[in-house]
Amino acid sequence: MFNSPERDGQTDIVSIAADIVAAYVSNNPLPVAELPKLIGDIHAALHGIGTPATEPVVKQQPAVSIRKSVTADYIICLEDGKKFKSLKRHIGVHYNLSPDEYRQKWNLPADYPMVAPNYAATRSAMAKSIGLGRKA
Repeated sequence: MFNSPERDGQTDIVSIAADIVAAYVSNNPLPVAELPKLIGDIHAALHGIGTPATEPVVKQQPAVSIRKSVTADYIICLEDGKKFKSLKRHIGVHYNLSPDEYRQKWNLPADYPMVAPNYAATRSAMAKSIGLGRKA
């Protein structure tokens, strides 16, 4: 007669539980009325070993409110609350997120900036002053 793998695994758990109960009862006094509960508890514990524990999913809260995260001089990271002129490298290195993934994680609009407005304006003015962006 062919046994399925689930059946063999169940038989293994039952035999292991029986061995544990026998070893426990041989060295510890136990009223007969408590024996079924002990067997059930040991079987449940052994059966639960193979299943991973499920951790509750906790929705992460932003370090600051989204409205306060963009100021003229810096952008505040919603992950850790640190201030940056440019956020792209920080979220990539520390959280392995692209700007689009970061925006999606925090439900930010597609036009949410990754660079502080004053810093972007300064860099733009510098690029224009050295002639970048002009056709030759």
